[in-house]
Amino acid sequence: MVLLTALLVGPAHGQTSSALACGVLKAESSKTSATSQWTISGPAEEITETGTLRSGPRFECLNGTILVVEFTSSAGHSFFTAHFADGTNIGYGRRQIDRRSGRFVLPVQAKTRIAQPYRSAFDYHCRLDMPADPIPPATRADCLF
Repeated sequence: MVLLTALLVGPAHGQTSSALACGVLKAESSKTSATSQWTISGPAEEITETGTLRSGPRFECLNGTILVVEFTSSAGHSFFTAHFADGTNIGYGRRQIDRRSGRFVLPVQAKTRIAQPYRSAFDYHCRLDMPADPIPPATRADCLF
């Protein structure tokens, strides 16, 4: 009977799971043989995604208020999403994000899209200057490179 209880309570054969709490945000993931599913819960909503991934999802908590999710699809496309305690989020393809000295470096255009209390958790770069989303000259001083 004890063995049966352990089997019913534990993860299914071939399934792995992980969880991370980050202030008011919580991330949970599970993986069966080919499919990953992850859920991000916060004060305003719950977002669940499912996919066939090459790697991830990987969760990281920044400053106890920002939950970062990174993953690479089976097609090789990598993604970065930062979920903030105020219920907002911002996402980019991983090629637009850098990591230096343990800090995420985002395109400088992201800075104005992130609420003031969370901006200092990131550094910024000026590599992503596009006609549809130009970099104002005044913000270039905020760029590491």
